Amino acid sequence: MKVTHNGKSKHFRTVWFDKTKNHIRLIEQRLLPHQFKIISTKSYQETSQAIKDMVVRGAGAIGATAAYGLAQGAQIFQGNGIKTFEKHIAKVFQTLASARPTAIDPINAMQSMLSRMHGPSVANRKLQALDLAEEFAEDDVTHCQKIGHIGEQLIQNGTRVLTHCNAGWLAFVDHGSATAPMYSAHEKNKKFHVFCDETRPRSQGAALTAWELSQQGISHDIIADNASGHLMQRGEIDLVIVGSDRTLGKTGEVTNKIGTYTKAVLAKRHGIPFYVAIPLSTIDWKINSGLKIPIEERASEEVLRAWGVSDSGKRLSISIANPSSTARNPSFDITPPELITGIITPVGIIQPKKLWKNRLKLGYDNIKKNLCS
Repeated sequence: MKVTHNGKSKHFRTVWFDKTKNHIRLIEQRLLPHQFKIISTKSYQETSQAIKDMVVRGAGAIGATAAYGLAQGAQIFQGNGIKTFEKHIAKVFQTLASARPTAIDPINAMQSMLSRMHGPSVANRKLQALDLAEEFAEDDVTHCQKIGHIGEQLIQNGTRVLTHCNAGWLAFVDHGSATAPMYSAHEKNKKFHVFCDETRPRSQGAALTAWELSQQGISHDIIADNASGHLMQRGEIDLVIVGSDRTLGKTGEVTNKIGTYTKAVLAKRHGIPFYVAIPLSTIDWKINSGLKIPIEERASEEVLRAWGVSDSGKRLSISIANPSSTARNPSFDITPPELITGIITPVGIIQPKKLWKNRLKLGYDNIKKNLCS
């Protein structure tokens, strides 16, 4: 998407690969919305740490970053032995896969790459890794564009949309999932309004989604996480669209940023359509219960403290909680299918309990060879 930076409007992706240096280039998302900065990760270990530390975050963005990280790790291998190369790649894979355990996109991206890296030599497989990483990134962009075209029909003039966390272009390679229908509707000059949940404790809605919408000139308000029920009760929200970090193809359960389940319950209570937007790489065809999804628990400091920028422009971390208290910080929750109106995919809007029935249409054949890995 286009970003106004240093007085100029320029198109950026969240992640891209510098083949000449074997570096991955990332937007440093922790500094937004106050500072726009591009950084480089110089090794697959640095890339994994950038994912873990949320320099880059969001399902598709960390999927593409992991794919590039696998290619990055492949390039540094010295030698000609296929077996030794495969052992090295397995280590790279595990390092990247463990960075954010809840999201499935990195696993799907890298497993898809590994299933197709069958060149006759190490040199050939290194080239394949680069090509396959680029292919995943391009597919992510294409899928999000299609989500936008399909989901745009849900937004009409006057529609008031609630979204949670950031499933925008910053969370993908470009366009986003939950925001893609909004961008498509905006391009068609539809007049609508977006409510951005602040999304504590990291405030991705207030910091990132609001920044994105502001860059595109889309009408919006930031609201406290606990304000959505009040607005629904007063008839001020017509539609909810969120993203997902892992959607179960067998059950239709959706894993997304903590607080999504709460919004789904509220939407159901008030008869408001609740949609989840995902590219195909976000579907997990293996796990058959949301209780089996590893839910990442992050540091308690994210709850007990907050980052911000002072009036003088200095970036600060401040304590906001009782100093002697501890905190729990689960990063995701599970929304059951009966609370979800539909899943917006690149191939159409599908009811969550019908994902398995539509598995071939949703690309199940492309990854089923990896389900036992």
